[in-house]
Amino acid sequence: MASTPGILTDWPWKPLGSFKHVILLPWAIRSTYFFVTKDDPQERDLSTFLVFPFLLWRMLHNQIWISLSRYRTAKGNNRIVDKGIEFEQVDRERNWDDQILFNGILFYLGIHSIEGATNLPWWRTDGVIITILLHVTTVEFLYYWLHRALHHHFLYNRYHSHHHSSIVTEPITSVIHPFAEHISYFTLFAIPLLTTLFTKTASIVSFAGYLTYVDFMNNLGHCNFELIPKWLFSVFPPLKYLMYTPTFHSLHHTQFRTNYSLFMPLYDYIYGTTDKSSESLYELSLRRGEESPNAVYLTHLTTPESIYHLQVGFADLSSKPYVAKWYLWLMWPVTVWSMMLTWIYGRTFVVERHLFNKVKLQTWAIPKYKLQYTLQWQNASISSLVEEAILEADGKGIKSEELNMYGGLYVKRHPQLKIKIVDGSSLAVAVVLNNIPKGTKQVLLTGKVTKVATAIAMALCQRGIKVATSSESEHAKLNDSLLNVDSKSNLVLSKSYSHQVWLVGDGLTEEEQLKVSKGTIFVPFSQFAPKKLRKDCFYHYTPAMLTPKSLENVHSCENWLPRRVMSAWRIAGIVHALEDWNEHECGINTNAIVSNFDRTEFSPARPGTLALRAAGPGWAFINALWASPARFYSRPDPNFSSGPNGPDRPYL
Repeated sequence: MASTPGILTDWPWKPLGSFKHVILLPWAIRSTYFFVTKDDPQERDLSTFLVFPFLLWRMLHNQIWISLSRYRTAKGNNRIVDKGIEFEQVDRERNWDDQILFNGILFYLGIHSIEGATNLPWWRTDGVIITILLHVTTVEFLYYWLHRALHHHFLYNRYHSHHHSSIVTEPITSVIHPFAEHISYFTLFAIPLLTTLFTKTASIVSFAGYLTYVDFMNNLGHCNFELIPKWLFSVFPPLKYLMYTPTFHSLHHTQFRTNYSLFMPLYDYIYGTTDKSSESLYELSLRRGEESPNAVYLTHLTTPESIYHLQVGFADLSSKPYVAKWYLWLMWPVTVWSMMLTWIYGRTFVVERHLFNKVKLQTWAIPKYKLQYTLQWQNASISSLVEEAILEADGKGIKSEELNMYGGLYVKRHPQLKIKIVDGSSLAVAVVLNNIPKGTKQVLLTGKVTKVATAIAMALCQRGIKVATSSESEHAKLNDSLLNVDSKSNLVLSKSYSHQVWLVGDGLTEEEQLKVSKGTIFVPFSQFAPKKLRKDCFYHYTPAMLTPKSLENVHSCENWLPRRVMSAWRIAGIVHALEDWNEHECGINTNAIVSNFDRTEFSPARPGTLALRAAGPGWAFINALWASPARFYSRPDPNFSSGPNGPDRPYL
């Protein structure tokens, strides 16, 4: 919102929320019906029928730019501005499709009110030439002066400051304006379109081509990475006056009073408003190589639809905790195509980057889904991908790579690795232990027995807390793992469902949830949260912590976790990089965890341990996380008021 919102700031369909697109349905259905069923050429109009598909193409075109820009800026190639994007900007720019909806309404209104707007031919050479000439001589000139007027304090405070709230631009930043601004912009862009209509030189190609050109150049100028090669201007020097570059327009968002042009810098050169650093910033950005992070978090996809939740996917979806959306079922053709693409591409790819002080962090995604990790015949392929990612990170000089799986196998295979592998299990165990309400005497542990589950059970048993299991096989596995004879007596087999605290891993059944008593607390120890079936029970998030504000460029949610909350496995890798420890951490020292059970500062000090550190940036980072009282807990159902430790227990 602008600092002092003026009239016509909000879009007319704002009250409709996500249902705003229904406005176009009557026209789209009518044009499709007439095109399919009518024999009369006047009623069976191809140009009218193509309006709706063209609007869909514009949305797809914009989404391609969004994904490309986020991917490239995460890698660092030719990045222009280094500052981060926050959730506030994502929320402000989530309605980027409003302008497409607005244009669609105007197209349909124009078709039904302007003579000659129907039955357009595919191509008219004279119409294309008129469109180009009017854009260069009229639209660009008028936009330049309109843009300068919008920077006058009166209009800037009421309208244009909304657009300039984004210092670090994304492609969709280009269309984030109040409604009144879009009216003025479309009036300018309508000059070539209406002129060709009135002179009967309009064509489908001239309309679609011109608006695609506008979208392309808008996205290009706001993508925050430089992609126009220098040789292009060497071959045709006048091009520098006819086409701007991403760096050229980026300076307008950082300097504000320079580089006002729409797409052609010609008028900035004529009127002396070209930023003096335009060429130097352009060359500097072109020379900028791929960024080498200090730590990498290696993750993977979950469900087929989770591809849209990645930071390089849908910006709005990724800024919220991951939940299944009904409308994603309509995109199954695209989903299947993306699965095939990840199958063919078969390499990890960068999805996001963060910055904490001077430590650079990246997240790499393995193109495999949760289901594939359960298939025996996929083990070799997944192992190969992980190994390739580790070797790639090692070649780039990365300090540590945090895995959301065990990494000891790769350490044995490649003892010469310079990077350090951190699986994060130690910190995950500590988080789970600190999620158990104080005073708890007995817990039920259920689900797949992993090394995290074993460490939790051992720590609790050594603390004198009874650990019950309902499965004989689970009990046998845990019993074999408890080497301390004195603590074995605290591991019991129980078929009761009355336990107040359940520690759950993968494999918790619906039947078990339905049998538990009211007020039961579910504390997950795996990376996948149980399905919430009981509104009268409490479900903790998977082991996670709330990040400090000093962690920059956080504008997406990690799977189902809330905003600015990271999994313990991921945080462990960050701490390892901050402390610059020179050992791998692929195991768990339960004795170290137990000895520090009631302390607030946890950080991995040597392989497989979780010990207290007196100082250091990693200690400060994790202490900042641990200090927040609302760091772990999921919000209870509003109809169930008392928390696990009483009504005052803090929740996220």
